[in-house]
Amino acid sequence: MTMSLTAETTSLQRTYRYLRIGLAGTVVVIFVSVAVAIPVVGLLPSISHYFYTPARNGFVGALMAGTLALLALSGRRAEPVLLDAAALLAPLIAIVPAEIAPGSVPGLDDRCVDACVPAAFWPSINNGVATYLIVGTLAVIVAIAIPGFRRIVPGGLIAIAVLAIVTVSWGFFFDTFVTYAHVIASVLFFGLIAAVAVVNAIGRREHEFPPTRPFRISYIVIAVLMVLDLGVLIPSTLFGGGDAWGVLLGESFALALFFVFWLLQTAQKWDDPDPTLIAI
Repeated sequence: MTMSLTAETTSLQRTYRYLRIGLAGTVVVIFVSVAVAIPVVGLLPSISHYFYTPARNGFVGALMAGTLALLALSGRRAEPVLLDAAALLAPLIAIVPAEIAPGSVPGLDDRCVDACVPAAFWPSINNGVATYLIVGTLAVIVAIAIPGFRRIVPGGLIAIAVLAIVTVSWGFFFDTFVTYAHVIASVLFFGLIAAVAVVNAIGRREHEFPPTRPFRISYIVIAVLMVLDLGVLIPSTLFGGGDAWGVLLGESFALALFFVFWLLQTAQKWDDPDPTLIAI
């Protein structure tokens, strides 16, 4: 019996190690796909602009892979709820591209008078959002059917709220949805990751593997820097006319912080014997 439990624990450890490393790896995929596209299309005003280039596959694929990893990861206290909420937002960042200024992406027939999401991409947005809503609804139904659903009630309620908001805004306010969905989802996503960093920094000390002082300080620094970065990224995105270099720097810095956070999580929780979800 002891050997069986030991083997199971080892399997859990490896699974969670790979998930955390994989989340850091999604940033590598995005940066590499963008770097490979630069010789073809040049240096664009933001990472989000590369959605409209051959880097799109790497960009979208990394976000979708990150979604699954975030959903699979558990935690303690508020952490699983925050991670689930972030996982709900990541697909929207991938599905709905950012607005671009006319002529800002070489070779793209954007037909935009002002900053916009080119109409040629609307059918793929509609397909992606419809798929997101259907699969998301099925996931909520499956979660409800799982024994012990009460443990994930907060995450389930958040999922229902997000799905409802997306349904209404997409179905009845499509122009507004296309204009702001990418920005809002991105800001909320990184805000939630900042919150996860804070939770890890001030987590209960009775945990068997509490973060040491260097980890706690690192998590607080990451959270503060991410919030400050969003303070630059939001006005640059909303008022920069879709062509502000502050967006490129802000997105790159946010992704770098995300990368460092998951590397720290991997190092801190490498030997955690029980990474499974406990009651919140």
